Amino acid sequence: MPDPKFPAVALFDLDGTLLDSAPDMVATVNRMLASRGRAPLPLAEVRPHVSKGARAMSGAAFPELSIAERDALVPEFLRLYAEELGRHGTLFDGVDALLTALEAAGSRWGIVTNKPEYLARALMPLLGWETRCAVLIGGDTLAQRKPHPLPLQEAARRLGASIDDCVYVGDDERDIQSARAAGMPSIAALWGYRLGHDDPISWQAEVMLEQPADLLDPARWPQRGDGP
Repeated sequence: MPDPKFPAVALFDLDGTLLDSAPDMVATVNRMLASRGRAPLPLAEVRPHVSKGARAMSGAAFPELSIAERDALVPEFLRLYAEELGRHGTLFDGVDALLTALEAAGSRWGIVTNKPEYLARALMPLLGWETRCAVLIGGDTLAQRKPHPLPLQEAARRLGASIDDCVYVGDDERDIQSARAAGMPSIAALWGYRLGHDDPISWQAEVMLEQPADLLDPARWPQRGDGP
């Protein structure tokens, strides 16, 4: 039996998986609150909502608003977030070592996120990833976004890789749903952002891991044919 190895292609969600971007997003909603004469929110209160996107962040900051009123705040959130981008967030511990290990093993890695592509691309030079990230698919790159399988399918296609050659790592249920719909093995990143009622076990990822450093061991990656 061959020794376990890293996948040929490792695809990652961005916020809550590779990047702890919660501080940037909290700075954004707190600017929105300050402009309305309201007190800032603590990081711990907003952090669980980060992987749910701009609408969820606006909802966390303004829970009294209707869904339509929260949606109307999204352009303001995105405008301010573009100004805070990369100013406060950091990589999760172990991510840099993980990406270096993948590259040293000859694996390629890329990002499939629901963040708008222009914001995700703006982060690449700030992180030193503009030449390292082999593919980047944003939430508005295609006609569909996660949990639809198309973003993962397109990432594999752009890399000339089969679905079987790829593994997707993400911290939100939509990530795992997208991978399952694409027929791609997945890893639930338990170090990311989750609401209190989220149950990662029910997501049925092939593997659940507590920290990025766990992925430095090639044996921790799902092998083709592993079950949930």
